Amino acid sequence: MQSEKELLQLAAGGNELAFTRLFHGYKYKLYGFVFRLTGSHASAEDVVQDIFEKLWKDRELLLQVERFSSYVFRMAQNQALNGFKRMAREVVILKQLAEAPANATFTPQGHLALKETQERLHNAIQQLPPQQKMVFLLSREEGIKHEEIAKRLHITTGTVKNHMIQALRTLRKHMHQYPNSLDTMYLLLLLPFFSN
Repeated sequence: MQSEKELLQLAAGGNELAFTRLFHGYKYKLYGFVFRLTGSHASAEDVVQDIFEKLWKDRELLLQVERFSSYVFRMAQNQALNGFKRMAREVVILKQLAEAPANATFTPQGHLALKETQERLHNAIQQLPPQQKMVFLLSREEGIKHEEIAKRLHITTGTVKNHMIQALRTLRKHMHQYPNSLDTMYLLLLLPFFSN
């Protein structure tokens, strides 16, 4: 039976079996930890997946890890906190936009960029799974609270939250193809902007 230190050394050298054993040894513990932090099954799954993708990508660094347990739990905590910070930034953007003068105007280039981003985002939303799309539109287009959406769709509030997290993650991933659109996208995600 190999020690964790030996598994780390093997994984650092590209041994997939050793890395898989590390993954299976920690995936449920990390999932439970992140779920307690975020209250979201989708976020917990995403964080665990992202951590192990990053560990494999930078596997040579595993040679420098003294206590793998502390290392991965710190990564999980940082990843969850970064998610909270991103959500907080989106709220700040919405607040700033709400306080902007009603007669604020865009330059022609700004107006074109806004229209293009709106179209890209609309197309991405149309590709979401049906229930995820419905939850997203009820929340973002109609401004309905999660509890009310849950009642309307006969699902739990937790399921609504998971649908929203997954929808936002999918849309962000889609919009990353258009880096110049990201700031505008954050505004559009938070506003009821669809005309049909």
